[in-house]
Amino acid sequence: MNPPLPRTQAAFQSALKRVHRAAREVGERCTESLGISALSSHDAAERDALLTAQFDLNRNLASFEFAFGEKLNEQIQREFGRADGGAPPRPASALGWDTLSLVGDDEVEAQVRADRIAQSIRHGCEWELRELDAYMGSLLQLDNPDRDRNPLRPELICKALVHAADSVSERADVRKTVVTEIGRSLATTMPRVYGEVIADLRNSGLQPLSLTLRTVQGAPAHSRHTSGYSTGQGALSARGELTGAGRAAAEAGDSTRRAAGDAARTFGQVDAQLMSLIRQLARVSLAPAGAQGAAAGLAAGAAATDWGGAAVPNLIYAHRDELRRASTGTLDHMVIDVVGSLFEQILSDPKVPPQMARQIARLQLPVLRVALGDATFFSSRRHPVRRFVNRIASLACGFDDLAAGPGDRFLALVRELVQHIVEGDFDQMALYERKLSELEAFIASQATQEVQEHAGDAAQLFADKEQALLLHQRYMRRLQSELAPLAMPEFLRTFVAQVWSQAIVHAERQHGEGSERALKARQAARDLVLSVLPKGTPAERKAFVLALPPLMKELNDGLARIGWPEDAKKAFFAQLLPAHAESLKSGAVSQLDYNLLAKKLDAVFGAPLPNASERPPPGVLPVLDDVVPERNFSADEARRVGLVTEAAVDWNGRVDIDLSAEPEVSTEDVRIEGLPAPDAVEPASGAALAQHVQVGFAYRMHLEGAWHKVKLNYISPARTFFVFTRGAKHQRTISLTARMLMRLCESGRLRTFENAYLLERATARARKQLAALGAARPAASR
Repeated sequence: MNPPLPRTQAAFQSALKRVHRAAREVGERCTESLGISALSSHDAAERDALLTAQFDLNRNLASFEFAFGEKLNEQIQREFGRADGGAPPRPASALGWDTLSLVGDDEVEAQVRADRIAQSIRHGCEWELRELDAYMGSLLQLDNPDRDRNPLRPELICKALVHAADSVSERADVRKTVVTEIGRSLATTMPRVYGEVIADLRNSGLQPLSLTLRTVQGAPAHSRHTSGYSTGQGALSARGELTGAGRAAAEAGDSTRRAAGDAARTFGQVDAQLMSLIRQLARVSLAPAGAQGAAAGLAAGAAATDWGGAAVPNLIYAHRDELRRASTGTLDHMVIDVVGSLFEQILSDPKVPPQMARQIARLQLPVLRVALGDATFFSSRRHPVRRFVNRIASLACGFDDLAAGPGDRFLALVRELVQHIVEGDFDQMALYERKLSELEAFIASQATQEVQEHAGDAAQLFADKEQALLLHQRYMRRLQSELAPLAMPEFLRTFVAQVWSQAIVHAERQHGEGSERALKARQAARDLVLSVLPKGTPAERKAFVLALPPLMKELNDGLARIGWPEDAKKAFFAQLLPAHAESLKSGAVSQLDYNLLAKKLDAVFGAPLPNASERPPPGVLPVLDDVVPERNFSADEARRVGLVTEAAVDWNGRVDIDLSAEPEVSTEDVRIEGLPAPDAVEPASGAALAQHVQVGFAYRMHLEGAWHKVKLNYISPARTFFVFTRGAKHQRTISLTARMLMRLCESGRLRTFENAYLLERATARARKQLAALGAARPAASR
């Protein structure tokens, strides 16, 4: 199945692509700036040097991009290897000049140039890098943010930049000019790039290491406590704002927050008396199906509880007075009221099945304890307690029946996990993280089993297709780099690298390396490139005429095997035929040049395919940039897995309004002034939704002219294929490629079943209810 947190991996891949894109943009921009600098130069030697650098950079821009990406990926793999247990890098301050004694002068000079550019980038990106270090430390699971372990730090980027400049020219002076110009441009570009990278990581839900908790300072000794909120006078207004001295106290507490990652990894401390009361009240929820007396000292407020058929009680509202008396801070009173309001909305939420609402109700006191000690509960989407509550509610929506079958097994697991939390030490963050891991493992196993039951070998089929696509992508990129320096028409270079490479990969995967079919495919690529060379002698023209029919036959057969569209094939041959005609008219190429080109082509097309079994390091999962073609599936395969093709959707048709859909919740709807600003709410529709779909969640899909509730059961490792199921008794499999999923999201034909996560929509409804009450009071007074 897919990894537990694919969105953080996808966010890192998006960040890495932003850096690659920035290098490409800077290279293209420098090609123009070098020309402008040459025109404005009054020194003939300097002008020639700049024009030479411009010419070489423009000609070898593709090689520059490839070399930059290869070097940067190599360094990032090394960084993730260290994160898996390797030795940490030595800090720059610990290195002396004696360590350079065995390094060549060229390498020392290149390192110095890279360090200078990196230093200029650091000066311009100081704040961005400080925040990025915290996110990367969390991604690498470090104890503290470490600038020397950040895989996107300027030193690595600049080292890749200097290395890539070697592919631009063989002349050292030209490489130096290119590095200087690109480095200057890159230094002005990276603040924007780092800002976009941080936004991607933040929106993915990754928790930075620098999150802190609030403490209380300056309070009298008898009233001082270590709650997650400082004391003060104030209340929660109808707009969800802290008023009066409460806001000032919250701001003062925020300025003195301490580090959250202590040895025990607790959610902060609360008053001993309040904690004792919370634990006693938590016991009330241990056996909701039986009549159970209240704990000692609570007989007046905690009557026997039977949740079997009655409405689920709000324990925080029921014992609000006792909780407020046991707490010492006014802000703690506010938190009690806020959490009580949230559970009032949660327990009446129509999207939460009653069976799951009863289990979530048992978490009222553990959640209250966490909220009192950890202010980030209200702001961070990746908070383990927030994730646990939201996830069990969202996963429950994916089942049509929680009383039988897979739904009953899921409910039994949740009941067991909740029991462990309520009975256990719910002060500890590790407890919730363990339960989340157990929940993820169960859902992954259940989804795999469901796919096997209803779609047979769909998962294996998609895994094979994805492996072939990844193999082709590696091979295509290698061909693009190796063919870039060779002289040939651009349309032919593109065809061989992007299209005919599929025929070579297909032949070797189907018939094996070294097979006759594979050798013919490789030979056809070589002959195709040589066929457009000028032919100046009758013998050469005769040989070309004799070799052309077999070559065209092999090209047609190969394109048919990979299912290349007829219109694209006609467009290619419309360019190839004039090129062949022109080669018969132009002068002959020298025998030496012909032999050199033939030898290079033999080396390019004779090299074996990349190793298909190699796996990228953790966090560097490849993301396919190219469109996954539906032609890669036979008619039988497409029918077996329920593949939805683009032709099956009326893209020009109007999408009916989903009457069951609720208004989407925005970030402003869940913001409470005086508390930490919340993370951005995950998208419920639109193109961004394609990057946030999760296994086990329910969605609404518009197919065949109507809205259907579907459940996502499978995501391929590189997020290239997605398998949904639809229906209760007679389930139907619906498979989508990444492109199809994106198009459905963009056109509004796929949206979440819930308009937001449970806690987010509960917060939004509570704020709306408070606003309505606040507006009603003035009207009543009149």
